[in-house]
Amino acid sequence: MKKLLILLLVSLLGVSSLAAEKKPNFIFIMVDDAGYGDFGCYGQKLFATPNIDRMAAKGMRFTQHYSGSTVCAPTRCSIMNGVHTGHAFVRGNREVQPEGQAPIPADMITIPKLLKKTGYTTGMFGKWGLGAPGSDGDPVKQGWDEFFGYNCQRQAHTFYPKHLWHNDKKVMLDGKTYSHDLIQKQALKFIRENAEKPFFAYLPITIPHAAMQCPEEDVAPFRKKFPQFEDKIGKYSHGTKVKNPVAAFAGMMTRMDRGIGQVLDLLDELKIADNTLVLFTSDNGPHHEGGHQPGFFNSNGPLKGHKRDLYEGGIRVPLIAYWPGTVKPGIVSDHICAHWDLMPTFCELAKTPTPRHTDGISYVPTLTGKKQRKHKYLYWEFHSYGNAQAIRMGDWKAIRLKVKNNPDAPIRLYNLKQDIGETKNIADKHPGIVKRIAPLFKEAHTPSERFPLFARKKK
Repeated sequence: MKKLLILLLVSLLGVSSLAAEKKPNFIFIMVDDAGYGDFGCYGQKLFATPNIDRMAAKGMRFTQHYSGSTVCAPTRCSIMNGVHTGHAFVRGNREVQPEGQAPIPADMITIPKLLKKTGYTTGMFGKWGLGAPGSDGDPVKQGWDEFFGYNCQRQAHTFYPKHLWHNDKKVMLDGKTYSHDLIQKQALKFIRENAEKPFFAYLPITIPHAAMQCPEEDVAPFRKKFPQFEDKIGKYSHGTKVKNPVAAFAGMMTRMDRGIGQVLDLLDELKIADNTLVLFTSDNGPHHEGGHQPGFFNSNGPLKGHKRDLYEGGIRVPLIAYWPGTVKPGIVSDHICAHWDLMPTFCELAKTPTPRHTDGISYVPTLTGKKQRKHKYLYWEFHSYGNAQAIRMGDWKAIRLKVKNNPDAPIRLYNLKQDIGETKNIADKHPGIVKRIAPLFKEAHTPSERFPLFARKKK
């Protein structure tokens, strides 16, 4: 009898040990072109985001988190490969025909590939933008067990597409179905079906990108709230015209927030919330397209600039971490971090080695209340409008504009602690800081034949 009790105890201890070693699930939610101030917990007053606010109230809200880039594709590459745009394979939006963007290489190290090797089931639901169907960058070749959504960023300019993709199969639609709802349904299905094993769900939501389109049920309340815009017409590219795009934007954000609530509620229903890290962010700052008026909504709060700018408004984005029982509720963190920190963060939590190539630093210590290693600096480069570079070093922010034809363009310097709106260029008052930062622009930039930052010299 005594031996039986000992064996039973040993068995129970083994089960307990296995439970303790269970890998956490990851859900990474990224909205498209939403600004730093587009959420209640970041100061939005004109529409409510109760579920995103719930994440912040019960988790950790970051105030100095940055996107990989100021436009879509390079941000997504930065996230997947764990590098900044000075080292990234994709540094700008580059289209291919008839559908898709320039592909990332087949052998690129990506987060889903790393997690698959350590036992995770991986699923992506939303907008890809890193390789056309059938190319080396096709999601089915980049580590995803399941993909549902838009392969091509251009296709995602409408929320009523003629088709989406499910893995490598084209799903034909009638052009009257709201894509966000279809994608949301598939994401919830994936989470439910994989609740018993480690999973990584990536939700690059298309709201509120491009066309201001939303089912009337969510727009109607804002038509009444913002009647002064009823005579305004919004249109993106060759899309349909939208009456009162300001009301439509608020409706889109309302619908998106409701979907976030569905994800959180499902985790509670499945009893896996305490073993699931949910991260929420945006891919860059707010846009002006489709009749959207970020100024009216104060979408950037105190920040200067928008999408396609390397000022704070183009690259400082929300980050909320929600993990009941691990991340303490109601914490506000001023840790300076960026999208390329996601790879080492997930690797640490999944107990798998972090690839040496990454520019990222795990922020698990911040999430768990321990001492955090900091970046020496953050770096960005943007390959449009004459090209630009930016560096964040401590409280200092340095920007160089129109470097394509002037590699030694003057450095504009701002102290973000004293001037978060980047209103005063103080480079002439701090020559020592400028001298320290100047060589970092060269240190951080690896030349790219695909995306040359500087104009080629004529022979």
